[in-house]
Amino acid sequence: MKSIVIDDDKLSRRIIEEFTKRTDFLTHVDSFDNPVEAIRLLKSGSEVNLIFLDIEMPEMSGLEFINTLNNPPRIIIISSKEQYALQAFEYDVTDYLLKPISYGRFFKAVDKAYSLYVRDSVVPEGKNEIFIKKDSSLIKLKYEDILWIEAMENYVIVNTYDDKYTIHFTMKSIEKKLPASKFLRVHRSYIINKSSINLIEDNSIIISVESGKKTIPIGKSYKEKLMNDLNLMIK
Repeated sequence: MKSIVIDDDKLSRRIIEEFTKRTDFLTHVDSFDNPVEAIRLLKSGSEVNLIFLDIEMPEMSGLEFINTLNNPPRIIIISSKEQYALQAFEYDVTDYLLKPISYGRFFKAVDKAYSLYVRDSVVPEGKNEIFIKKDSSLIKLKYEDILWIEAMENYVIVNTYDDKYTIHFTMKSIEKKLPASKFLRVHRSYIINKSSINLIEDNSIIISVESGKKTIPIGKSYKEKLMNDLNLMIK
């Protein structure tokens, strides 16, 4: 995994860099003392699979930085304060490390990130369905039957025409399992099937359901991507 460090504390950056060098499945790409410089790197198209991110920084906080990313890589928070942990996990971060960080705790976090990275990288080719586990069974759902997917704490709810399925999965992981040609993330908490869109009103998507309609908000950081995809669809 290719990783970067964003932390305004020089000593903290050096510790993470040294820990990264000791871990054979990690490659250190660069370090930054502020998120703004890191955004330039990410927008340049450089491959980054993991970000070690501080929260309290002068120009832009770590959580504000996450909000600028349309499709963030795995993120591990490194912070001297425990108070942001609950809020950070709402942003789907992989782990939250409290300073000072031991190598053992660091390795546990990156090993988890690497396992998720490997799992997410396995994308079946030419498939038109996804399997959902329900109780002790595996249920096959065709892509066209999925209307939208909604985040709920550490779970996601897959909504279809006939039913809904709650599974222990992250939004980022399920997003990578679904074809981008059919599905699009439009909010931190929502992925929609493009073909299920009936209407777009201001900053909301309307999807027709049996009971009437479902209104899904469009996140500010996702709106441009949605508009671009709609342009492509109507050309």
